[in-house]
Amino acid sequence: MTDLAPIAQTDLLCSNCAGQCFFDPATGALTCASCATEHEIVIDPNADPSIEHHYHPDLPHTEQPKVETDRQFQCETCGGGVVFHGHSISEHCPYCDGALVAQTHDESYAILGMIPFSLGASEAQENALSWAKRRWAAPDDLSSVVEQSRVAGLYVPFWTFDSHEAVAYTVRYRVKSGKRTVARIKRGSMNTTFDDLLVPASPHVTPLIRDGILHDFDPQKLRPFTAQYLAGFAAERHHQTVSTGLTLKASDKALLLRNRIKIHSGKKRIFDVSYKTDTTGIKYRRILLPVWILHYEHGGAKLKIATCGLHGRTFGERPFSTSKLRGFAAIVASAAAAFGFAWGASGIY
Repeated sequence: MTDLAPIAQTDLLCSNCAGQCFFDPATGALTCASCATEHEIVIDPNADPSIEHHYHPDLPHTEQPKVETDRQFQCETCGGGVVFHGHSISEHCPYCDGALVAQTHDESYAILGMIPFSLGASEAQENALSWAKRRWAAPDDLSSVVEQSRVAGLYVPFWTFDSHEAVAYTVRYRVKSGKRTVARIKRGSMNTTFDDLLVPASPHVTPLIRDGILHDFDPQKLRPFTAQYLAGFAAERHHQTVSTGLTLKASDKALLLRNRIKIHSGKKRIFDVSYKTDTTGIKYRRILLPVWILHYEHGGAKLKIATCGLHGRTFGERPFSTSKLRGFAAIVASAAAAFGFAWGASGIY
């Protein structure tokens, strides 16, 4: 199990000019902001992010305790005091903008793997702007508002879960019987597995952020946790127990099971599904995944656009133009009236 490896801020200084280094998604290296020198990130050869840990609900499960205190560090570059709030494990110094990475070991659960950013800030900004420009019935100034806002990179905590499910189910479905529609019942059983089911491990991971990542997650791209990947980015610690993670994944698991039961039953027009499942072989990982978030304000509402830091898939919250919606409604009403007039004039009844 890989813990938060100790790293001092001086380890993020360029050996060539002593400038600040930040992780560059384009090169996958630490890059000096002053002289552009690239420094290779060395990964622990003994760390294996593909390893999954077993969880047995009926046996004691020992984990590190959760600590919810703010931690203050002194910036080693300029001497400024920096506070790490809550579960954040990476921040910028507010004075010199130097990258800071926590050096503590005992204030969170161990991170078992991560996928570093492969999409840079400029690309994420372009994706967010392109997304805004494609919004139907958007206010005229939406693009300019988004263009003036800036993205921020964040590593968010997720779980991956494996399990084997032995399912006994009942489905109710409708069939035609003469001129009537009647309900029928089918009972059955099946075995199914979940492999790397991805579940958010923080209440701060909104559906918008989750959906932006789920489609692009590839467990083959996981790397051992290395603190240097966090240089220049914010990140949140893992602070949930495995049992909490399993509870949070219950709704996603239930939806997937219902869909699989419908397929397995071979029936159509299903209107009710019930089941019981015996879950065994639970395995998990705690991982960090990258996302760019652009916050903007329009009409007094605070909105955001999320871009996956893996491949750039973009989702967002958007305002509508009231005048454009009214105009569209008027066009539809006029078209309907014209069609009705033409239909009536044709004399067809």
